[in-house]
Amino acid sequence: MSTAPEAPAGVTPAGGTSERFQSCWSCRLLSGGGLFLSAAYVFSATRRLPIGGVASIGMKTFAAFLASLGVVIIVDPVPKKDPKSD
Repeated sequence: MSTAPEAPAGVTPAGGTSERFQSCWSCRLLSGGGLFLSAAYVFSATRRLPIGGVASIGMKTFAAFLASLGVVIIVDPVPKKDPKSD
């Protein structure tokens, strides 16, 4: 007798977001820019702190990872599938 509750607007039943949130330019720019700026902060910390050797290399590698992840989020290289082509 009870019916299943409806999903809120913008959320698919599987838990993912709808297409309008995946193609939100400002959302991608904000999150990707935040990751890029955090990479700049981590990289600058390697120059400010008196650490060297493996720790410095590890921090620079982590900064490069953050920067590349930020660029990937901004660029969004994965092509969108057209649901009508299936």
